[in-house]
Amino acid sequence: MLYCFGSYILADIMLGSSPIDYFQHNSHILLASVVWYLIFYCPLNLFYKCVAFLPVKLVLVALKEVVRTRKIAVGVHHAHHVYHHSFFIMVIVGYVKGSGVALISNFEQLLRGVWRPETNEILNMSFPTKASLYGAILFTLQEVHWLPVSKSTLILVFTLFMATSKVLLTAQHSHGSPFALIESWVCHLLFGSPLGGSEEDRHHSPAAAPSSPLKTKEELSEGARKRKAKKAE
Repeated sequence: MLYCFGSYILADIMLGSSPIDYFQHNSHILLASVVWYLIFYCPLNLFYKCVAFLPVKLVLVALKEVVRTRKIAVGVHHAHHVYHHSFFIMVIVGYVKGSGVALISNFEQLLRGVWRPETNEILNMSFPTKASLYGAILFTLQEVHWLPVSKSTLILVFTLFMATSKVLLTAQHSHGSPFALIESWVCHLLFGSPLGGSEEDRHHSPAAAPSSPLKTKEELSEGARKRKAKKAE
């Protein structure tokens, strides 16, 4: 249930609502339970084999991104209704709505007695998590009328981008991100090269030059003489 309704639970907590409000929809609880049962206990594992079949999986992945976009837009609109002038809250609520399942995974692991901090989505964002953040920013700008497009147009464009990207990544069995090239360029522009300087500068710099074996022997001999003199004193 945490995986199915994680985004709703986190968003309700952030906006001061009851985190169990979404559980009043009996049909949603029943549907989630039926899917869980079929995934793990269907005879001959038929249900899992069907949804894991690549053509079916691509359709489901595309539909999931349609739902994700809608949840981001609804989250930003809800936050704007409660906090009219707080851009940060709108972005965070929209981000949580779009990627709440990934964000709540660490808490779910603690409940099962499993702790894997390397899977923390805040520290190591996957493509859907990053896209949810960027989408929340775009929908926030549109909600406050800083982005001169209609909400329906933005939803259509963002849904097409998300569905297309996710389908292509799934078809290629890739865990990459379409944002990798842009993020690399922006990081280099804002923060510079991690190593600093050009390759030629690093090659000729004193810090990068290997120490001389002769100098090392001289230093060791000098240290030995000082230790002998100190011992004699």
